[in-house]
Amino acid sequence: MKKKVYVVDDDAAVRDAVGMLLSIAGYEPVSFSSPEEFLGACSQHSRGCAILDVHMPFMDGATLQQELIRREIGLPVIFLSAYGNIPMTVRAIKAGAVDFLTKPVNANLLLERVEAAIEQDEHRHVELEQARLNSSRLENLTDRERDVMKLAVSGCSNKEIARHLGISHRTVEIHRSRVMQKTGSASLLDLARIAAEQEPD
Repeated sequence: MKKKVYVVDDDAAVRDAVGMLLSIAGYEPVSFSSPEEFLGACSQHSRGCAILDVHMPFMDGATLQQELIRREIGLPVIFLSAYGNIPMTVRAIKAGAVDFLTKPVNANLLLERVEAAIEQDEHRHVELEQARLNSSRLENLTDRERDVMKLAVSGCSNKEIARHLGISHRTVEIHRSRVMQKTGSASLLDLARIAAEQEPD
């Protein structure tokens, strides 16, 4: 399936040129003449990357980038501008942009950055899917199993867990075995990673 690349630019000639380049390279360009139109068409589940113009009426590219962040739409962003400067570039990159390119852009360079952005998006979705899987695994644990897990990943031995929870050593072993089985953890280190990913920031 072709990877989508969202092109947001108020200049129709730019949209057409970039869209043609992307199509030839095997991507699926989706063009928008305004940020508002783009925001109405994308969501947290959108895949691919976005190429954004900087200077547009009503909402500029930087504001659009912040709006994407606010809406938790994690599409990687590439900026295109005919009037870029160093402070503008720095702000965009610090906010998470893949790159800040100037018009007229080199075709090979743009395609290289698009490929990098697509790879970044693929990696992001793999991480999100793993986090969802880990979360569903932990949801299957009983309260007591969660207590045992938290103490186990903090480094407590079975005897220490038994004393802390006021249960037998054998009961701890049973709970610990069930925790490993339900979470699909191959080791305590694996379990610690799964538990850590679900901790609130």
